[in-house]
Amino acid sequence: MSKGDDTRERILDRAFRMASRDGLEGLSIGGLAASLAMSKSGLFAHFGSKEELQLEVLRAAARRFEDTVVRPAFRASRGMPRIRHLLENWVRWANSTYAAGGCFFVSAAVELDDRAGRPRDFLVAAQKQLLDALTRSARMAIEAGHFRKDFDCRQFAFEFYALLLGYHHAKRLLRDPRAETALCAAFDRLMADAAARS
Repeated sequence: MSKGDDTRERILDRAFRMASRDGLEGLSIGGLAASLAMSKSGLFAHFGSKEELQLEVLRAAARRFEDTVVRPAFRASRGMPRIRHLLENWVRWANSTYAAGGCFFVSAAVELDDRAGRPRDFLVAAQKQLLDALTRSARMAIEAGHFRKDFDCRQFAFEFYALLLGYHHAKRLLRDPRAETALCAAFDRLMADAAARS
């Protein structure tokens, strides 16, 4: 890795941490430069605009999510084990001390849902990819004989995703100490509904 690449990674790492805590809109080139003891012009040379910086932070977050949530889960056996790993990995991601504000994508979605631009477009595409991965995982569970043959895989993806969002809300906003217990109970009901009939 070249010195320029190393510097860029260091900038993105700090930007990710700041955006996780303060939101994408709270991320500024001036604030980021000060936290890294860099000049604004030096930082600007790497990104060129606040929107470009936000977009690069979203891309970096997507790579981290892929590396810490999706890929490890997809190493598990197809079907229920893989889906359970997806849930467990996502909960760890949302509760990581690395991301002070919880799941980076949930926070970004609140900020960007009504705002046009490349950061929103990227976030929408990334979340659709996640829903597609969940749908594929449900189809594989049918093929593995874990889910019933008439199961609606798209509906499963929606409900799984909704459980994660509900958990995040309960844990972060409501500070409900039962959030994880409630998530596990709801997930078990979803899996029981999906299960192949013997």
